[in-house]
Amino acid sequence: MNIDFRKMEAEKKENFKGGEKTLVMKAYDDGQNRVMELCLEPGASIGLHTHIDDSEIVYILSGTGRAIYDGGEDKLEPGVCHYCPTGHTHSIINDGTEELRFFAVVPKN
Repeated sequence: MNIDFRKMEAEKKENFKGGEKTLVMKAYDDGQNRVMELCLEPGASIGLHTHIDDSEIVYILSGTGRAIYDGGEDKLEPGVCHYCPTGHTHSIINDGTEELRFFAVVPKN
């Protein structure tokens, strides 16, 4: 099965999970997994949140940024995969000068 993000309508989410600016999202959800292509403009972020009942896998496609993870900080750049397991807290921040584009999967437990 293919999921073609090129054919999906993008949704704009302001201050997503308490973050800054706008998150642009294309998402497919079959009830078992949420598969997303996301973009944060420079200075934008996804607010700090805890994955209580699920986890998240984030693969960076382009741009640079940071992941705040359980109080620590990880650099994000193309080819890096950030993982937030169930019960952990994270935030994604675009602190670069270009769009931060990434692919994310949230499996449902």
